[in-house]
Parts: sequence; C-alpha cells; structure tokens
Amino acid sequence: MLPFSSLLFALFAVLFVSATPASSPSSRDLLADVINALKIGLVTHINVTITLDTLSDNLVTINFEAQNPLIIELTIDSVSTSAGLNNTEFASFDHKFARPVVVPPLKKANSGDIPNVLLTQGATASLDIIPLGILDLLNVDVNVRAGSFFGRGGVPLKITGLRQTKVPTTYNLLLG
Repeated sequence: MLPFSSLLFALFAVLFVSATPASSPSSRDLLADVINALKIGLVTHINVTITLDTLSDNLVTINFEAQNPLIIELTIDSVSTSAGLNNTEFASFDHKFARPVVVPPLKKANSGDIPNVLLTQGATASLDIIPLGILDLLNVDVNVRAGSFFGRGGVPLKITGLRQTKVPTTYNLLLG
C-alpha cells in the first residue's frame, strides 16, 4: 500500500488536472506523468484467454483488475492499450465499456471480458511470452471520471501515456 502522503499527492494531482481545461494537451499528460513517476500502476493483474480460433484470427479475450489508490471513486469509461515485453508490442485494443467500470476508493474492480484484443505479432510469435507470466503496459490512454458516486457523475479526465511494467498475467488456454 502506498504511503498516505503519496495518496494525497495523487489526489492533489487529480484535482489540479481536473481544474485545468480539458483541451490543454499538457494537462492530459501531467496526470499520467505523476502516476508514472509514483509507479502507482492502475492495473494489478491481467487475464488472457486463448482459444483455438486465436491461431487463425490472432484475437484473444482479456480482463484486468484495476486498482484505485485514491480516497475518491473512479469510474473507467474507456481504455486504449498496447502491451508487450521489452518495448515490443504483442497486443493492442481500444474498448469503450458498455457498463463503465466503477472502482471504489482504495479498492479494486475487474474490467469484465474485453473481446477481440489483437495479437499484433500474431498468435504463434506471442506463444513465447506465456511462460514469463508478465506483461508491460507500453501505452495506456484511459477516460475516467474522478469523484463519481456509484458510477454516476464525476469529473471527466482523459489520461494519456500511462506505462506500467511487469504486470502479473495469467494465460488461460481454452483449446477444447
């Protein structure tokens, strides 16, 4: 768990960024820079489901566990991600949640299944990373609402350029 001072700093950054105009490119990147510098990491675990169809269509289904280190609720409306290892992208997706993901203060929430995640190197080349059990989030852009109440309202924030390394990843093979 992060020290309370780090949580307060992150909360201050959220409030500062939300007070600046959303159209300002520097305001969108400032929050990502703060989160990256503090190594807070919004994702605690990734699950990847691989099927026989994956070998021909290069698509997998994923879900992830998101954490909220703040003392206010966060609601995730959409996410765009590229993930891989050693700066090589192996997967990417852009997803708008039909039912936004509500992450209570200081808790975690699962994203639910996100289908059609593209294996950018192809399924066969991606098999080599399975035994490692980790993924790096190379670039994450996320639309959240800070200070929502049971998923309603909140201050909309577009956070661009999040990065995170060595996220624990489980690969589930459904070959039947």
